[in-house]
Amino acid sequence: MNPHPSGRRHPRFADVMAGFTLTEMAIVLVIVAVLIGGMLIPLSAQTEARRTDETRRHLADIREALLGHAIINGRLPCPMPTAVTDPANAAYGVAAATCAPGAEGLLPWKTLGMPESDAWGTRRTAAADPFTGYWRYRIDDNFSTAFTLTTGTTSALAVWDAAGNRISLAAEAPVAIVFSTGPDRVANGRNAVLDADYQGGEPSAGFDDLLIWIGRPLLFNRMVGAGKLP
Repeated sequence: MNPHPSGRRHPRFADVMAGFTLTEMAIVLVIVAVLIGGMLIPLSAQTEARRTDETRRHLADIREALLGHAIINGRLPCPMPTAVTDPANAAYGVAAATCAPGAEGLLPWKTLGMPESDAWGTRRTAAADPFTGYWRYRIDDNFSTAFTLTTGTTSALAVWDAAGNRISLAAEAPVAIVFSTGPDRVANGRNAVLDADYQGGEPSAGFDDLLIWIGRPLLFNRMVGAGKLP
């Protein structure tokens, strides 16, 4: 053992601990556990915040990809049918050639060049795997084929918040809706039921989905700006 500069030996850990009673040692261990727990909780919160930010960025990119697809093809892509479950299938991740009326499906991520799932998702490798964290996607049937400036005035799609307030105008209903099932990986609120009403807005008790939509004004603005309309 290296001698202490003063000529005395460093006290060994066992020597130090020998001076503590069992009660004092228990108190020390509790304090250490509390300190470690206090460090882990912020780390977990930081991880969830990072995943939320990543998912929101992907959703913003998906909105731009959908607009780009409409400019290139004159229409929005159809969802990928949920019946296509085999990752080895050539149609996996690809937009269907025709849209089933009123169908909600999965975002055709390969068609759009986007990630296949949100930040909480689990990549599928077999046909039996669940679509955990994969983007849900719905479009107004009027925009699944070539459209004009008068298309979509009767769409029934709507987005509401957790308090039941409509946050998309009835006169300018969404033409496309994409959402992530969020940290709990389950569709919540109105998103859990397949109909024309969807839920967005801020998280609330029992609701952590992240949702975006594209309205007619934005879509038409991009189409006119690109010289594709009228």
